[in-house]
Amino acid sequence: MSEKKLIEMRGNHIVVRMLEELGVKTMFAYPGGFSLELHQALSKSPIRVILPRNEQGGAFGADGFARMSGEVGVCMATSGPGATNLLTGVADCYMDSIPVVFITGQVPADMIGKNVFQETDIIGMTRPVVKHSYLVLDAADIPRILREAFYLAKSGRPGPVLVDIPKNVQQQIAMVDLNAEMDLPSYFLPSKPAAADIDRIKAMIKISKRPCIYIGGGIISSGSSAELRKFAESYNIPVVSTLMGLGAFPEDHPLSLRWLGMHGMAYANYAANECDLLLAFGARFDDRVTGTPSSFATKAQIVHVDIDESEINKNKPATFSLVADIKDVLTELNKAPVRQDYSEWFAQIAEWKRDYPLSYVHKAGKLQPQLVVEKLYELTEGKAVIVPGVGQHQMWAAQYYRYSYPRQYLTSGGLGSMGFGLPAAMGAKLAAPEKLVINIDGDGSFQMNIQELGTLFVEGIGVKMVILDNQHLGMVAQWEDRFYGHNRGNTVLGFSRGSCGREGSCIGCGTYPDFVAIAAGYKIKGRHVYDVAELEDAIKEMLSNDEPFILDVHTGYEEHVLPMIPAGKDYHSIILE
Repeated sequence: MSEKKLIEMRGNHIVVRMLEELGVKTMFAYPGGFSLELHQALSKSPIRVILPRNEQGGAFGADGFARMSGEVGVCMATSGPGATNLLTGVADCYMDSIPVVFITGQVPADMIGKNVFQETDIIGMTRPVVKHSYLVLDAADIPRILREAFYLAKSGRPGPVLVDIPKNVQQQIAMVDLNAEMDLPSYFLPSKPAAADIDRIKAMIKISKRPCIYIGGGIISSGSSAELRKFAESYNIPVVSTLMGLGAFPEDHPLSLRWLGMHGMAYANYAANECDLLLAFGARFDDRVTGTPSSFATKAQIVHVDIDESEINKNKPATFSLVADIKDVLTELNKAPVRQDYSEWFAQIAEWKRDYPLSYVHKAGKLQPQLVVEKLYELTEGKAVIVPGVGQHQMWAAQYYRYSYPRQYLTSGGLGSMGFGLPAAMGAKLAAPEKLVINIDGDGSFQMNIQELGTLFVEGIGVKMVILDNQHLGMVAQWEDRFYGHNRGNTVLGFSRGSCGREGSCIGCGTYPDFVAIAAGYKIKGRHVYDVAELEDAIKEMLSNDEPFILDVHTGYEEHVLPMIPAGKDYHSIILE
């Protein structure tokens, strides 16, 4: 029992004091009429408040901060439109299990439900996409509620928590206990794995001839990358990853098969589908990995370890399942490894690697997006944190940059939110100012939160931005090319007809918009790249200091992201060229 810490305080100051007590040093917040009291209290706090240029930018900023740091991100907005602008960011955190506490101002409690100015039921709107939510009706409850919110956000399977605070509660003077304890009688974390369960997994490994480890974001959120590496090495088992798991196991490791799924390595997809034992650790069998679940890994016994019981047997039935923290499970498995010789299995994998390498057709003199990412990898020595938007560039960033440590590739996986890249990179750089953080983006995705250039400059956040500018919504256009007879349905972002009279955008007519000029309006330096010969020098200029910088790389629309497994198909249908 903690000692009571009674003090008389105003509601808004209670909130800020508790954020300080919970270790918050940076948060993202956009003020408004019903969060004004909170901002007044924050103005007297050492907490650094980052003012985004849109609440969605703030939500993604807190998202990126949490992904990078592993700590709870904090974002705040006013009621009504301020709160609704957070929704995409809240859903993004929910889909990818990211711990962020969202605080919203609300109209006075006695006005709730009367459709007064800037009232929305943000509790109801967010209920499907939060781990938990609170409507605070008494300032005395704030310490307990915020302590619970932070604990819920980070413990177990992480996720977003919403705290909605009416204005009258912010203004209320109350006698509060800042050490108030949590009251979560129905919230339980999984127990430690039983010895019998560990023995069962080992027994399944012992009879396997073609085992494969399939990892997801749970390895990163549980902080078990070191335990995973020890397990893979001591048991001599190859590893495939999801996008969310990139970096959890170093991609240059001999046992790494990199990542699988719709645009993953062909050999990774073959290994996962042809193995006889699939060890699914902290992964959820999402559709971008499995296609139709009934046709995925049909030859395998499946061991599924996840901290969230609801994921067990949800998408793919498991032969043996265990609800537990994967770090605890790996720790136990590592105590007495079962190492075997899988020479025939590794020979088969080597054959797949030889027959289906990740590659693209090099076109002399062409500024291809894959080449841009490769050159970026080379000039940053593979050490940068990469934060893409969503689209073709996101996949190329995953394919042609190699990841060697956790939290190096931060991406919107489950929701696939365009507009994620720039503000999430902003949050990541704030969480790790010593790291080189690069937003690889597309011209479509970048424009969705382009206003955050203003935040970068005013706050001095040195994010590097590389736009693979093809004047199209590239991924949708790729689907149009592959499955809709090349018919364009509103996927051209540039001029519908250039000044030369030709359909589509072309370099000769110029591209639209001029991102370097826009960046200059925000007092951020930038450079256009039109030719392969310029690329290396341009990247070196971008990397020459720690100031924000934008490279608008004019790749044009020619390339498709390959490999590609069409939606609903299996690995036998993989498109390689």
